[in-house]
Amino acid sequence: MRAMVWTAYGGPDAFELQERPEPEPKPNEIKIKVAATTVTAGDCEARRMDFPVFLRWAMRLYLGVFRPRAGKVQGQELAGEVVAVGEAVTRFAPGDKVYAATLMRFGACAEYLCLPETYPIAPIPPGFDAMQAATIPTGGLNALHFLRMADLKAGDRLLINGAGGSIGTYALQIAKAWGAEVTCVDSAEKLPMLTRLGADVVLDYRQTDFAAEQDRYDVIIDVIGRAVSEHRLSALTPQGRYVLGAPTLSAMIAASRRNKRSAQTIHTRFADYRPEHLTQMHELIAAGKISPAIDKVLPLEALAEAHRYVESGLKQGHVVITL
Repeated sequence: MRAMVWTAYGGPDAFELQERPEPEPKPNEIKIKVAATTVTAGDCEARRMDFPVFLRWAMRLYLGVFRPRAGKVQGQELAGEVVAVGEAVTRFAPGDKVYAATLMRFGACAEYLCLPETYPIAPIPPGFDAMQAATIPTGGLNALHFLRMADLKAGDRLLINGAGGSIGTYALQIAKAWGAEVTCVDSAEKLPMLTRLGADVVLDYRQTDFAAEQDRYDVIIDVIGRAVSEHRLSALTPQGRYVLGAPTLSAMIAASRRNKRSAQTIHTRFADYRPEHLTQMHELIAAGKISPAIDKVLPLEALAEAHRYVESGLKQGHVVITL
């Protein structure tokens, strides 16, 4: 099978198209022929090993200390068709069209991969094709996690900082479906897209410091934030909730201490991907409330180009890789 093998940590040229043996499913696994995967900011961070210190060395121990282990393939989400199942599998059968998160296995940038059936795997929703479905696990499940963690309610005023990417575009649509008033912050080039997706207010971060404005928000989802300042917390209501998308260890400790002495709450918990979390996404999709904003579609051979584009900051929504 064709696979884009991850050969080094660092720049986007760290991938090499290789022929690899097709994997075969273990008793509890399903084998999927991949139709589409994606490149997200998280994929680029993994490639560069751009993680908080407490995660960086754990990731190197897991993936390879000096370089990725031989044959390692990137890719955290996918959609495709089940072509074989292990003898203990009960939820899926050959011919099923599914999408899935690979979690820490990675591996979606290849024509085939095997995943345990207990992973976040679900049938592709009616009305979605493989390219659309491949965007759900990272963007959709993280967006849902952030909004649920912040206990977003109908009528809440929500601000999403870094709204124009994979997570932000889903968070915007879910929040609108739940009845929130949504302000989106990103670069000027992305604001028309965010308006089309339903944002009530859009702000160019180059021109406006949202925390310096008079508006106050019940919830702030900071998709790109690794730490939070008192200046940004001042944009919350007295009992507001602030969600950090990529917190450092020091930010997590500081948030825990601050939460003990303030009515405002800072949330720093990473998403836990569970199959049952997909049910709520499917209900929103079936109701026509959410759909992915796909910016570019590129072939597997253009994986390095896709990484460069994501890192440029120009990406609007999702970048999809087809196989």
